[in-house]
Amino acid sequence: MHQPCANGAVGAQHHVNGDAVATNGDFQPPGRRMSQTDQEIVRLIGQHLLSVGLERSAALLMEESGLHLEHPAAATFRQHVLAGDWLKADHDLRALHDLLQDSPHVDPHNLAEMKFVVLEQKYLEHLESGRVLDALHVLRNELTPLQHDTARVHRLSALMMCADAAELQTRARWPGAGPLSRSAVLARVQAVLPPALMMAPGRLRALLAQAAAQQAARCRFHAAPRPAPHATHIPFTLLADHHCSPDHFPIHQLQVLNEHCDEVWYCKWSPDGSKLASGSKDNTVMIWDFDPVAKRLTFRKSFEGHSFGVSFLAWSPDGRYLLSAGHEDCPDIWIWNMETERLHVKMSHSTEDSLTAAAWHASSDKFVCGGARGQFYHCSADGVLLNSWDGVRVNALACRSDGRSVLAADTHHRVRQYDFTDLADRNVIQEEHAVMAMTLNAADTLLLLNVANQGVHLWDIRARALVRRFRGLSQGHFTIHACFGGAQQDFIASGSEDNKVYIWHINGEEPIAVVSGHTRCVNAVSWNPVHHDVIVSASDDFSLRLWGPRDPRS
Repeated sequence: MHQPCANGAVGAQHHVNGDAVATNGDFQPPGRRMSQTDQEIVRLIGQHLLSVGLERSAALLMEESGLHLEHPAAATFRQHVLAGDWLKADHDLRALHDLLQDSPHVDPHNLAEMKFVVLEQKYLEHLESGRVLDALHVLRNELTPLQHDTARVHRLSALMMCADAAELQTRARWPGAGPLSRSAVLARVQAVLPPALMMAPGRLRALLAQAAAQQAARCRFHAAPRPAPHATHIPFTLLADHHCSPDHFPIHQLQVLNEHCDEVWYCKWSPDGSKLASGSKDNTVMIWDFDPVAKRLTFRKSFEGHSFGVSFLAWSPDGRYLLSAGHEDCPDIWIWNMETERLHVKMSHSTEDSLTAAAWHASSDKFVCGGARGQFYHCSADGVLLNSWDGVRVNALACRSDGRSVLAADTHHRVRQYDFTDLADRNVIQEEHAVMAMTLNAADTLLLLNVANQGVHLWDIRARALVRRFRGLSQGHFTIHACFGGAQQDFIASGSEDNKVYIWHINGEEPIAVVSGHTRCVNAVSWNPVHHDVIVSASDDFSLRLWGPRDPRS
């Protein structure tokens, strides 16, 4: 019976590609009659059987197919590394080196790195076990003559002064001798070996995770996180193609909130998804607590004092502050401390100002604000004016991830980038109609614009190219705020003047859902950044509506 991992049989050099072993007579085992793809599938299955402890099944599979999981030299190398038998591992490595040294696909530098990582592990294990002279021999007579990564050799030599194993592990950032560190050595060697010689561990599981991630990306209603490329758990069955049910998508009305007594102009979830802030023409900011289990919003507190209504809100990225602004006649910016739930500062630079838009830097210690009358300010979180840009008539703002650049949509139908560090600016986007609102995605690559008389446009700001015009909604000259949504921000949601909420997949122009319920214009939609199955909409009908998955009781 063939063992799952062959151990250096005669003629092993002929099996580099995992083909069947030659047998007496004219009989060819099934592996010889298989296509290359089928051979690789069998090897993947065999590896997976071994990884879950089904060694007999793996051995029978290899025997019946006549295939090897990996080259015999690689199999014995794996065995000796995991056992910590460094003399035999070094012998195996020389055999692998002989197989690879004439290969045009292998960099000689990588061959030296393979040797180095094995000797590095050998050296560290000698030091940990107190065999200092053996470690010194490895350092002087094996690592140094390689003339590879001299700086690393110097760092390793400094470890000779460690007082004990604990200090060695801390300084070397090494978990100690054992399966964990030895498996890491194998992984580093596998990174430079052709897969025909040695497959990466968990290769079948990795392929399935990649396929699952692709299926989730193509799923019309998949708003949850996608499986990671090397996920150990895939959250849906592999036995059929993945399709999320619309019953789990946030298009079902869960709650209607009528506490505002006038038009609700804006709503925004906190960065941790636990709270919602809403702003209204009734001059109040209302804060709501969200229960992710019951999927209910509960009124928490009302912030009062505004004189011109609240048309815009911005949470600081750390969730500590909430900034509120009014419509075009409002000269003030209000900053609320969400820990104390009190006013932190009210910023007023001039009574002639119009401060209707704002955005926080990622550091949460600075923000920008501006308006259509030509004010554009850079301020600290305490409301101290740090810098200003004269004559920029701002409709919407967004701070970029570099901590210094700001995107501003102005009254000339442009989006320009401003740098308050070196006071430089440049044009990024030119629209044909007024940009009423703007949202930047978390990756700082895509910009969502609500454009007067046009609707919602998606721009790639790196390529400065229009990606997509989303169809369906009705937008005239009212300010309507769209948003990105879903765990990967694969979805776009926007209000509309026809009293509906529109949702699109980022890859398609036609809406995947149109949600009815409001009786007047929907001014803003906000998708929960943590609990991806809920969104909130704000409307001129004085209400907020919470949308989520279908209630199983309904």
